[in-house]
Formats: sequence, structure tokens, C-alpha cells
Amino acid sequence: MSDTDDTPEENETLRAVKQAKASAKAADDSGKKPLNWKTAAGIGIGSAAVVAALLYANKARKKGDDDEA
Repeated sequence: MSDTDDTPEENETLRAVKQAKASAKAADDSGKKPLNWKTAAGIGIGSAAVVAALLYANKARKKGDDDEA
């Protein structure tokens, strides 16, 4: 880097930053529309169902362990 030139020389980090900025800009320009309320509700209900199933399975496992001891 010279004294008169204030731009840093290109390295891996700068290339990665430039690539990330370019991909972020491309994602913004892609024109994707936001999720509608039906899709968001479906995702929320599905997530709640998965959590409930995991809690139920964990409760049943703990109950079975206590009976054997």
C-alpha cells in the first residue's frame, strides 16, 4: 500500500465482504414478496405441534423411568 493510496489491498477478508454485500444486494433485488398471513399461521401452528409432540414424548419417557426404579 502506498502513502498516497488510501484503499487497502485486496485480501480474503475484503473479497468475502464484497461477496456478502453483493449477495445481500441481489437478495434485496430479487423481488420476493413477504409471507402472507396464512403461511405464517401454518408455520406457527406446525411449530407448536412439533413442540407439543416433543414435550409429550419426553413426559412419557420420564414417567416410564420412574416406574422401573
